[in-house]
Amino acid sequence: MRKKPELSLRTRALQYLARREYSRAELRGKLLPHAQIEADFEQAHPVDLDALLDDLTARGWLSDARAASQFVHAKRSRFGTQRITHELHQRGIGDELIDAVLPALQESELEAARDVWQRKFGALPKDAKEKARQMRFLQSRGFGFEVIFKVLQTNDTSPD
Repeated sequence: MRKKPELSLRTRALQYLARREYSRAELRGKLLPHAQIEADFEQAHPVDLDALLDDLTARGWLSDARAASQFVHAKRSRFGTQRITHELHQRGIGDELIDAVLPALQESELEAARDVWQRKFGALPKDAKEKARQMRFLQSRGFGFEVIFKVLQTNDTSPD
């Protein structure tokens, strides 16, 4: 039985980037185990992962800004500003890029919270226990208390 040839680090990186946008930190984390394996086999020519990432960035194939924008676009309809900001930090997106997307996130947060609430509940709570449950749900989705209170004050879906 023939053994399947190992992919080069560059090929592996391009395959990841062909599927979706990655931040530099995410892609580095995905490639690091493979870089160590390659370095073990090619001791004469050590693999420089940071040089590869620099090259991909210089060619415009790797962009933290695009990764952040794509992530925000994908998650905005389901999550609040706090949750999105936290997940962007976990993906290795820098504070300056997060600060750049925050105004747009905060501007649309009330509308997003109302949409999420409407899909899940659709009716104002009848008692304190139900209100607490709805508040916990919206909080778990990353919406702030000020927005949650506005959503639960009225079922009017017009913006304030």
